[in-house]
Amino acid sequence: MEASEFTELIPSLPHELGLDCLTRLPYLSHGVASGVCRRWRQLLLCREFYHHRKQSGHTHQLACLVQALSGGKISDDGPKPGESLSYGLTVCDPVGRVWSRIDPVPEYPNGLPLFCQLAGCEGKLVVMGGWDPVSYDPVCDVFVYEFAMQRWRKGKDMPMKMSFFAVGSHSGRVYVAGGHDENKNALRTGWVYDLRLDEWTELPQLSQERDECEGVVIGDGFWVVSGYGTENQGAFDGSADVYNFGLDQWRRVDGVWEPGRCPRSNVGVGKEGKLVNWSELDPAIRAGSCGIMLGNMVVVTGSEYQGAPHGFYRVEMGLGGSGKLEKMNVGDEFGGFVQSGCCVEI
Repeated sequence: MEASEFTELIPSLPHELGLDCLTRLPYLSHGVASGVCRRWRQLLLCREFYHHRKQSGHTHQLACLVQALSGGKISDDGPKPGESLSYGLTVCDPVGRVWSRIDPVPEYPNGLPLFCQLAGCEGKLVVMGGWDPVSYDPVCDVFVYEFAMQRWRKGKDMPMKMSFFAVGSHSGRVYVAGGHDENKNALRTGWVYDLRLDEWTELPQLSQERDECEGVVIGDGFWVVSGYGTENQGAFDGSADVYNFGLDQWRRVDGVWEPGRCPRSNVGVGKEGKLVNWSELDPAIRAGSCGIMLGNMVVVTGSEYQGAPHGFYRVEMGLGGSGKLEKMNVGDEFGGFVQSGCCVEI
C-alpha cells in the first residue's frame, strides 16, 4: 500500500508503524476500531488493506455456519410439517475456540431463508437464495455482511430463482451453478456475482443438469460436483463440471464422486488433492454431516446416526496432519444442526 493513501493513522507515529499496528489488530476488534474515526473506518473497509493484511499473514479464517437456533435436530431433507425450526448464522473460530452469532438479516429477523447458500468473499459473508421461512417460496435475495462494520447491506438480487445450487468464491466474485428453478426443473445455468460492482453476469452452461450439486474452489477452478437431472430425481452423478476462471469455460471430469451419494455440504479436498466425502471421514459424523475447509484445517459436524447428538470437530488435513477428529466442546446455544457453511478469511 502507498503511504500517501492513509497518512497519520496514529498521531505521533510514522505512517509505517501506524499501518503495522492496525494490520495486526485482532479481527474481533475491527468493529470497535471502525468507530474510532473516519480514516480508520475507510482503511478497514478498503480492499487494498484487506489484501495487505492477507499478504502479511494477519488475516484469520473462520467457519460461518447456517445453524438451527433451537438446538433441535432435523433430517437431511429439511424441516418436517409442523416443525418450527429457524436458522441463524454462527461464527466458529476453531483455533481460539470462540463461538458467536451474527445479528439477523434485517429482512428476516426471525430466521434465515431455508437452504440459503453462503460464500466468503474478501473478508465479507455473502448470503443468497433459499426459501422464505414462512411461505417456503424460493427467493432471489442477496445480503452481504461487513465484519468490519458489523452490519448487513443488500446486494443485487439473483437473476433467477434457484435452489440447491453450487456456490464458490474467487478474487472478489461469487460463482453459482446448477440447482433447480421455481418449477423444480434441474438447471445447467451458471452465474457470477461481482461483489464490488454489485452485478451479475451469466456463465456458459454446464455439461448437464445438476440439481443438489455442491461447489468447491480448487486452485484456478470452481468445481460443481455431482447432482442429478430433472428426469433422474435423486440419481446423483459421479462427474463434475470445472469452470476455469482464466479461460471462462467449463470442462467435464468423470469419476470424481461416488454415484448415488448426495454431495451437499460434504465435498472437500484431501491430502492428495482429490475430492473427499466428509461423511466418510469418521463413523462419528456419518449422519447429517457438514464440512468447512479453513486452509489445512477442517471444521466438521455430524452425528453417528440419525437422531444421535450432534458433534463438532476440527481436523488437521495438511502435511503432517493426523486426519483424525478432535472434538470441540460447544455450549447448548451453539449445539444445533448445521445445514451448511463456508470459510470467511477476515
